[in-house]
Amino acid sequence: MKKTTLLILIVSLLSLLGVNPATAATQKKAVDAVVIASFGTSYPEALEAILTIDKEMRKEFPKAEIKHAFTSNIIRGIWHERAGDAAWKKANRSVPEWLYEVKGPLATFGALQEEGKKRVVVQTTHVYAGEEYLDLKAYVDAVAGIDTLRAKWKPFSFMTLGRPALGKAGVHPEYHADIEKAAETLAGDVKKAQKMGAVLVYMGHGNEVFPSSAYIEFQKAMNAMYPEVTTLVGTVEGYPSLDEVTFALKHMKAKKVFMKPFMVVAGDHARNDMAGDEDDAWKTVMEKMGVKVTCELKGLGENPEWAKIYAKHAVDAVTVHKGH
Repeated sequence: MKKTTLLILIVSLLSLLGVNPATAATQKKAVDAVVIASFGTSYPEALEAILTIDKEMRKEFPKAEIKHAFTSNIIRGIWHERAGDAAWKKANRSVPEWLYEVKGPLATFGALQEEGKKRVVVQTTHVYAGEEYLDLKAYVDAVAGIDTLRAKWKPFSFMTLGRPALGKAGVHPEYHADIEKAAETLAGDVKKAQKMGAVLVYMGHGNEVFPSSAYIEFQKAMNAMYPEVTTLVGTVEGYPSLDEVTFALKHMKAKKVFMKPFMVVAGDHARNDMAGDEDDAWKTVMEKMGVKVTCELKGLGENPEWAKIYAKHAVDAVTVHKGH
């Protein structure tokens, strides 16, 4: 295909999506700040995931201020306590200073307003559009929807929210495409499992009061994309649970498992619920079944290709969808 023809096709496609190619780059450059909103982690060794996402976001928005917000009150409290612990800080010199003052989403928005930032993108690091994502969306909608008699007094002239890694309900783009893109970034995990002759098992967080069909669809996408290795996905809360995973392993008569957290950071759940020594830890349960288990304590965010998903979704929120 000639370059001219390809360019015409690209321009036509962008037009159908409501994107003006001449202004897309300008829209991105006009962003004053990007808020990377995560649940958070108290484990210094798990921070690599969040810092990798930070790095990819700075590549996409080199002129914007990058801020982090943790949605967990408990985790923010832990970091605030550590701020006054000189011995702890001395023993953990690699921890970025901003962590000791990390705020929640609303407080972060307020700080940006005080700094005079007007065009803000909030990018969630959640895996799928579940309960915590919807709570974050409620915050963003509320602040973005503030109207004032005089436009200049609105907190922000533009505020939008980027979708989770596995997408959200809608047609542009369809979440199926996001799930497939996410699966593409995990080819390295498949190769490791294949080399071990193991079943690849991911432990997600899940939710007891919220549907989690995205996990099942992701499992289906992985098995279709990488038929050489069987992939199973379970969650700490809700469905599919550990019971569904162990049932499948028994049915397959599996002898080896390569297990990783299907979470952005390898924090408490990964280190205790998945790879811990307690009787109810996933590793322990599988080993009692006679399965040899190898765990890798690396969060999804530590994979640069996965981290790029969030940066790309932040760009989409500004240049394509302008919404959430």
